[in-house]
Amino acid sequence: MKNLFLENDLNYTKERIHKLTPETKGLWGKMQVSQMLAHCNVAYEMTYENKRPKPNAFKKFLLKTFVKKAVVGPKPYQKNGRTAPEFIIDSSKNFEEEKSRLLSYLDKTMHLGEAHFNNKESHSFGKLTSKEWNVMFSKHLDHHLNQFGV
Repeated sequence: MKNLFLENDLNYTKERIHKLTPETKGLWGKMQVSQMLAHCNVAYEMTYENKRPKPNAFKKFLLKTFVKKAVVGPKPYQKNGRTAPEFIIDSSKNFEEEKSRLLSYLDKTMHLGEAHFNNKESHSFGKLTSKEWNVMFSKHLDHHLNQFGV
C-alpha cells in the first residue's frame, strides 16, 4: 500500500489519476469515472470540510465496532462491496472539477503530514493513528483506481 504522506508514493498515485479521462470505463460497478472521483472526494470532505453531518453516538459506536477494521485494516476491499450512504453518488459530476478537487486534497494531506494526522479524530471512527489514516485514504483510492484500470 502506498504511503500518501510520502512525495514519491503520492506522485505515483497522482500519475494514475492523470491517466483517467472522462471516457474511462469501469471494469466493475455502476459508477461513471466522474462519479468515482466525487465518491473518493467524500472521505476528504469528511476530513477537511463541514459538509457532511457527523454520525450520532449510536451510529459512531456501530461504525467503530463493525466497520472500522475493514476500512483502516490491510485487507483490500471486495469488488462491488457495500457503500455507505454518504458515499453514494447518483448524479452526474464534472470530471475535471472532481479530479482537480481530489488532487488538491491529496496535496493538502501530504503537506499536512503524518504528525498532523496522528491521533486525529475521524468523522466516523474516533481517533486514528497516522498509519490508519493513510490506509483509509490509500486503500480506498487504490481500489477505485483499479476499478477504472489505472
